[in-house]
Amino acid sequence: MRPAAVRLAELLAHFFDGPLPVRLRAWDGSEAGPADAPLVVLRSPDALRRLVWQPGELGLAEAYVTGDLDVEGDLAHALGRAGRSVREQGIRRPRPAALAAATALAAGLGAAGPPPRRPHGRARLGGRPHSTSRDRAAISHHYDLSNEFYAVLLDRTMAYSCAYWTRPAGASYGLAEAQADKLELICGKLGLREGDRLLDVGCGWGSLTIHAAREHKARVTAVTLSAAQRDFVTARAVAEGVADLVDVQLRHWRHIDGGGYDAAAAVEMGEHVGDAEYPLFASMLYAALRPEGRLLVQQMSRGAHVPGGGPFIETYIAPDMHMRPLGRTADLLESAGLEVRSVESLREHYATTIDAWRANIEERWGDIEDLVGETTGRVWRLYLAGASLAFSERRMGVDQFLAVRPTREGNSGMPATPGTRFARDDRS
Repeated sequence: MRPAAVRLAELLAHFFDGPLPVRLRAWDGSEAGPADAPLVVLRSPDALRRLVWQPGELGLAEAYVTGDLDVEGDLAHALGRAGRSVREQGIRRPRPAALAAATALAAGLGAAGPPPRRPHGRARLGGRPHSTSRDRAAISHHYDLSNEFYAVLLDRTMAYSCAYWTRPAGASYGLAEAQADKLELICGKLGLREGDRLLDVGCGWGSLTIHAAREHKARVTAVTLSAAQRDFVTARAVAEGVADLVDVQLRHWRHIDGGGYDAAAAVEMGEHVGDAEYPLFASMLYAALRPEGRLLVQQMSRGAHVPGGGPFIETYIAPDMHMRPLGRTADLLESAGLEVRSVESLREHYATTIDAWRANIEERWGDIEDLVGETTGRVWRLYLAGASLAFSERRMGVDQFLAVRPTREGNSGMPATPGTRFARDDRS
């Protein structure tokens, strides 16, 4: 019988006009394909069976996370090279005779049979999209994996969002320092001063909340849907000596009450709001601010034709996520009555940030397996590799929107020259 890798290469040749985008190593140890291409290892015919039952991105992803399929070397580098090769030559639809031959090859390789068992970890949400209960379940699926897991993934700031790299990474400047620079960038844009009231919507593990209270003596109301995060931030505020300045609330953004805030921030939280709900979300932010109050929204974006996170991310990582083009978000904020004053792209910063998270996972892989298991660890390994590529290749962006609630007369209370302090001291 011919080696399995040779038959696999023959099967794939029905879909590609040029050289295969990868080199293949099959379960019998045989290899085929370009010697310099990324090496894909198929450990079992189940990898093919998964693609037969679920063609496309999700089938490939599940073959990887189960270990039926693996990639040698750096995963993001391999995905990038293979993806470029596929885009350059395209994928063609075989003629009927060729499709029949490909089907026979797949069957002969063991792809026929019942569907393989799906890996654990799929999000299972019920109810109306973006209802309070469904949003709570979606947030719990992503953020309640465990505080210990995120402590391994992140850094001492526990900031789970794009950092701001003001210097090249090195021995004295790394992820924690870049996250601190991001937090200070946000506080600077918001013009925080001692005694200011800050609303932190979707506070995560409290990186901005604690920084604003500790470094700027702001009075912070932090809002989250995750009970684990609520408890973590509450304890962190006590440990940092700022408990008197921090109020952590477990509630949906729709249920935020009160107003008159000097500033508000939503750092990579708007992606979870949903497209239909975003106008209401923007109106809530407007209502929460006093006239001349500032808003900082840090948010990911995608092109007009790919607004979601994709099948794999929405199934395993962040269900119900929605991202939109940058201009659409600016339009929604202004439609709510806010004035957008600046937009700053952090796209390249995110690729660097994600690569730092990837390095943390690889350096402490044993801890990751102990905390969440190999399958979930591989889910995150694949997710972060794909995310790094998406930002590097400009398929995704991330931006900071600075906006203000003007007075009825149109005053913003902001300096005419960006980056300078308020023109007046009294901001009552």
